[in-house]
Amino acid sequence: MDERQLERELSRVYPGTVRALDSIPGDILVLGAGGKIGPSLCRLLKNAATAAVGRRRVIAISRFSNEQVRTELEHSGVQTIRADLLDRSCYDALPDAPNIFFLAGMKFGASGREDLTWAMNTHLPALVAERWCGTQTRIVVFSTGNVYPFTAVDSGGADERTPPQPVGEYAMSCLGRERIFRHFCTSLQTPTVIVRLNYASEMRYGVLVDLARKVLAGQPVDLTMGHVNVIWQGDANNYIAQALTLASCPADVLNVAGPQTVSVRALAAELAELAGMEVRFTGSEQPTALLSDSSRCVELFGPPEVSLQWLLPRVVDWLRRGGRILNKATKFQVRDGTF
Repeated sequence: MDERQLERELSRVYPGTVRALDSIPGDILVLGAGGKIGPSLCRLLKNAATAAVGRRRVIAISRFSNEQVRTELEHSGVQTIRADLLDRSCYDALPDAPNIFFLAGMKFGASGREDLTWAMNTHLPALVAERWCGTQTRIVVFSTGNVYPFTAVDSGGADERTPPQPVGEYAMSCLGRERIFRHFCTSLQTPTVIVRLNYASEMRYGVLVDLARKVLAGQPVDLTMGHVNVIWQGDANNYIAQALTLASCPADVLNVAGPQTVSVRALAAELAELAGMEVRFTGSEQPTALLSDSSRCVELFGPPEVSLQWLLPRVVDWLRRGGRILNKATKFQVRDGTF
């Protein structure tokens, strides 16, 4: 698999996604589309829009610090607009649309830049929520499972009813983002759904890449966070697109995560076996971990189509062939909230 084939897989549309867009007309804006998830989600939305009834535009809005990302999106039929969403003056020039996917935010490098983290994760959402609002607008808000408390590894993880208990400034700012959108959902009557994503993976980033790189480099794997959820980014993209149908007042919440609680030790051992290498470990598994229960998502939209058994050997092959990675470690091992 090369990078072009990978992008096709990440943007492969499931029938349920086409049906979801069939039920919701109008253009789609993807805000913060230039990050690690945005480009593949934009392509998937464009593919789904093409297959659905009626014509609509998919418009990606971002600073686009990487011009190649913008060019490739344009070639895929996605319209692009360069804008700094922290700049209040840009909003009047941005187009209206009834369907908004909000991806903008900050995680990596949050420690030491707490002021920017809070601006990106709480002030910027307020600007967006005031610009695109009202009963004819639907907003899908990206959030994270980091807002949940650690749960027992045999509990199945936190579900959407679990009260948030964020650890560290990044996670607290993400809960702040949710609170801001909830406020404007209620005060301006804007149907909203908050998607709490927990560890999407593909060949260029994710928990599996982090683990496989350790194994291939002969470095020990830390077991302090001994259990995780893992979901293929293509499955997550389709769930996120379908979540548009859940937007409501008050705001709904949907966990998007792998449906299984997976042992980090077992994952690392299987990756090592696939690579024909030994694996060493450091630390020991704790009785709790950052885990999400995605039962509601599976009940609504069906189980993921891509399994770990499909994904694991492809991650190893990708890395051994020198495939490009994004160099954005998940830092899933962190237990003190310092990112």
